[in-house]
Amino acid sequence: IADGADAVRRAVREELRRGASHIKIMASGGVASPTDPLDRCQYSDAEILAAVDEAERSGHYVAAHCHPNEAIQRAAALGIRSIEHATLVDTPTADFIAEKGAFAVPTMAIITAILEEGQRLGFPQANLDKGRHLGDAAIQSLTIMKQAGVKMGFGTDLLGPLHTRQSTEFTLRGNVLPAIDVLRSACTINAELLQQSGKLGCIREGAFADLLIVDGNPLEDLSLLAASGEKLSVILHAGRF
Repeated sequence: IADGADAVRRAVREELRRGASHIKIMASGGVASPTDPLDRCQYSDAEILAAVDEAERSGHYVAAHCHPNEAIQRAAALGIRSIEHATLVDTPTADFIAEKGAFAVPTMAIITAILEEGQRLGFPQANLDKGRHLGDAAIQSLTIMKQAGVKMGFGTDLLGPLHTRQSTEFTLRGNVLPAIDVLRSACTINAELLQQSGKLGCIREGAFADLLIVDGNPLEDLSLLAASGEKLSVILHAGRF
């Protein structure tokens, strides 16, 4: 929490001193936050520019939580590299993301999880209503951004005990997108977003050798990757079993 461009700049410097690989800001309201309307922007232009300036000067980047179009457009215009969620994106805004060369990271898993388990976990009704508001729009955003040529990374945004649903993101996206697009999001596009191309998301000499051997063909059945590891016969991390 930082108010004013100087305070944001100081906060970014402190996070980078602590070893952060990137900075994330809230550029709009969220589902889980009780007092932030989904359709409202957060941070001024000067505050966002201060964060981007500090991160880029140190060789890092800024990601921004955004649901509505106005927040997405501001983020892309002000130099944000990764737009998290982009749930309410429309076609002109998706075109603008692509034009600016920014990434977007849709998060289907958390929306589905909140709708299915939020009440059991004690989410207030107001927060559940926010989640329902995003439900259909989130699925549509995948098609809109694919048609616009937006580079979509892979993420889930899952909270606390919901982490066990991480791999459901594969099947949820696979209901709308070709399997190869979903796999590229998790591999090559995420590597590019994280500034790790050639190290992550590929099989080549000099890469980190984080590899999965799958029992079956995920290009034909993405649920193989959402079976809590049951269909993964081999897992290599940094070249080690």
